[in-house]
Amino acid sequence: MIKRIQRVAILSVLTMVGAVQISLACTNFLVTKGASVDGSTMITYAADSHTLYGELYFQPAQDHPEGALRDIYEWDTGKFLGRIPQPLHTYSVVGNMNEFQVAISETTFGGREELAKQSGAIMDYGSLIYVALQRAKTAREAIEVMTGLVEKYGYASSGESFSISDPNEVWILEMIGKGEGEKGAVWVAQRIPDGYISGHANQARITTFPMDDEANCLFSKDVISFAREKGWFDGKNKDFSFSDIYAPVDFGGARFSDARVYAGFNKVYSGMKQYEEYALGNVKHDGENNYPSNRMPLWIKPDKKLTVQDVMGMMRDHYQGTALDMTQDIGAGPFKLPYRWRPLTFKVDSATYVNERAISTQQTGFSFVTQSRSWLPNPVGGILWFGVDDTYSTCYVPMYCGITEIPQCFKVGNGDLLTYSETSAFWVFNVVSNFAYLRYDAMIPDILKVQKNLEDKFVAYTPSVDVAAQNLWNAGKKSETLQFLTDYSVNQANGMTSEWKKLSQYLFVKFIDGNIKKEKNGVFERTETGMPANPDQPGYPEWWKKVIVDQTGDHLKMTGTPGH
Repeated sequence: MIKRIQRVAILSVLTMVGAVQISLACTNFLVTKGASVDGSTMITYAADSHTLYGELYFQPAQDHPEGALRDIYEWDTGKFLGRIPQPLHTYSVVGNMNEFQVAISETTFGGREELAKQSGAIMDYGSLIYVALQRAKTAREAIEVMTGLVEKYGYASSGESFSISDPNEVWILEMIGKGEGEKGAVWVAQRIPDGYISGHANQARITTFPMDDEANCLFSKDVISFAREKGWFDGKNKDFSFSDIYAPVDFGGARFSDARVYAGFNKVYSGMKQYEEYALGNVKHDGENNYPSNRMPLWIKPDKKLTVQDVMGMMRDHYQGTALDMTQDIGAGPFKLPYRWRPLTFKVDSATYVNERAISTQQTGFSFVTQSRSWLPNPVGGILWFGVDDTYSTCYVPMYCGITEIPQCFKVGNGDLLTYSETSAFWVFNVVSNFAYLRYDAMIPDILKVQKNLEDKFVAYTPSVDVAAQNLWNAGKKSETLQFLTDYSVNQANGMTSEWKKLSQYLFVKFIDGNIKKEKNGVFERTETGMPANPDQPGYPEWWKKVIVDQTGDHLKMTGTPGH
């Protein structure tokens, strides 16, 4: 499944669309109040693409005159789809979180190909996200807005899973269009039970669902009857499975997609071993409906309540410690590189093989972890922990949802994927990560050290920032509160980018030419005469040397005097 997003920057308060080509992209986790240490709700997102530029979008609040229209552009192509009426007022949106702490993220599951196109449809999944964030004060309102827009204006995308959160509830909404000849979409939304977490990664996850529990489950009135009309389902309503009818899981859905959910769950729940066979792509079927019998549950209860840094950790994974561990086969090379360059599959002779698709991947444009906190005023309670590039080596910096300005390092227009900018966080982080890919096992500890120091600092600062901002807010100083939060967020983001630039310089000096400079107490060593100390030259691991000899025979065997 290939998802293309062509980002078109419309620097207008009427709309914002972003652009990117995504292949089996995006990973989301959803965390309820009862599953977090501090009672916050959290959702995550990794926007993975080979053509996405990492930047932080901003849509200020705005009043609109009666009769105003909003232009809708398709994320996939940048194509103009049509116009919809604006409400009299739209809310401020920072990235994927609005001023009421509502957050939305997504992954595309595709589903039945015959449902992927709908002529005349106006609302694609990307527009649904940003329009809903501008119009909804709660997660339930967001679901109502999104499904209402699709019903009225048609759905212009393939199957999609949405994560939707507010300070009190977390929902997963799955939607697929009705194809040609019929406007709209069929959909199911389920509230994640308090104390549990969920996740999705390009494979539909909702199977059977309760039909008499409006507090926790919402669905389109024709979600089952539409499938019956098409001849895809003829069983009892209680046995209807959204995923198995509209987006059946296969090897790719399990190995490339659900395996990422498995990996994230595996970090926080000790009972995931039983689903490893499924994560490897071995989908078993049995029972009356021939549904898969070994799928993971939609939600699990973590072994302990999660901190925001635990959730950041879920987004940093190369399948370590599982049967899919990307450091354990020869594809990792001599320096244990847990990445595989695309394409996602390759052929040898007549057989097709896979390059693992982990949560952490080289082509991430941006990612985030949101926190919505019910006990704080909205501008203070919502934090978008935002990072650019590879999730494993990024640094998440707090962007409060009440900010009114975007940091220069994340600003739209500060460079693009074809234009390098020294002040762009995206480019600074890519310099570090791409250099590290050359000698990963040696460089990544230095990167993670700086990452941890910065993120620990941000987390430690948060309570004090919260108190200061809340005091201003309670004193009736609204504009001062927003300015304080803006100044703090902007300074931390730009400061982090500056620190990462210093890291890039440090790594370049330390690891240039395959050598590793000697250090003592954080300073590169010199001889008594001031010359650089002879660097370490660790060479290659023994197993790699044997592979080379096995491949080359006596071609490299030394028969004379050693040279230099």
